[in-house]
Formats: sequence, C-alpha cells, structure tokens
Amino acid sequence: MKIYTKKGDQGKTSLIGKRVAKNHLRVNAYGTVDELNSFIGRAVAGLGEKAGEDVPAELTAIQQQLFDLGADLANVTDEPVYKTKEAYIDTLEKAIDRYWDEAPEIRTFVLPGGSQSAADLHVCRTVARRAEREITAAMTEEEIPGVILQYVNRLSDYLFAAARVVNFREGNKDVLYKSNSDVFK
Repeated sequence: MKIYTKKGDQGKTSLIGKRVAKNHLRVNAYGTVDELNSFIGRAVAGLGEKAGEDVPAELTAIQQQLFDLGADLANVTDEPVYKTKEAYIDTLEKAIDRYWDEAPEIRTFVLPGGSQSAADLHVCRTVARRAEREITAAMTEEEIPGVILQYVNRLSDYLFAAARVVNFREGNKDVLYKSNSDVFK
C-alpha cells in the first residue's frame, strides 16, 4: 500500500461521510487536535523518572482519546456514533484535583517554563486552547456534540496542572508572573 493517494492534490480531503475543502472548519479543528496529540507525544518522550508513572500513563491514554475525538470531529454521517465519552472528562477532573493538591499553592499566573518537561506541557496546553477555539468556531456552523468541547476545555486545565506537578516533582519552582494580582483563590 502506498501512503500517497493523490486525492488531496486539488485541495480536498475526506471527512467520514463527504469530501470537503482542506480549510473546512472541521478539518482545521481535527488538524489542531492531531497537532496537540503530536506535542503530547513529544512531552511524554521527554518526561523523566521524577515525573512519576502517572503523568506519562495518563498522557498516553489522552493520546488515544484524542484519536477518538478527531474521528468524532470528522464524522458528518447522518447518524453518527461518537466515541468521546463523559467518562474521559471525569478522569481528567480527578487527575487535575490530585495534581492541584500535590503542587504548591499558587495565587498568581504562571509563566510557561520551569523544566523542559513542564514547558512542553505548557505548549500542549496552548495548543489545546487553540483546538478549543477552532472547535467552537466549527460549532457555529456544524452540529458537534458539546462533550467534545468540554473535553478539550478540561484537557487544557489538566495540562496546566500536569505541568505544575511535573515542575514540583522535578524540584523546579513555577515561574510566577510578577505583575499580577491574585487570580487563584
């Protein structure tokens, strides 16, 4: 089997159910989800032992879930069966709460950084936020289940909490933004 099909040479690609322009709102959204998945893979590859076993395991599970979510975004059939589940969100929320309790309390904004691993997770967080914006844009013109947007919103929170806990576990302090007031109360 060849990897190239030449079907996209005219600026079209396939969703599940029809062909669309490569700049279609759904294509932009799942393309950014794919980019996020790649950055998460990079973050996992860079995590050391001090990060713990839970963070890389969760991130690998998230990569699987992002493939489900991408398939859901690409599904424009008349009776779609979606793969993204509410349980994914519940799992993220439990991890966020654990990490938030473990890392030192903060009251101000945090600059992306600390360790390389934490910085990589902050990059993932910002790509998740872009995916969230693109899914929101697609939802203005397309019927997309709300659970997809909720998942990506919670994922960005998870990535923030994971970056903070990785910094803490690796013995690095968060880099606090100096010119702000209390935002986390």
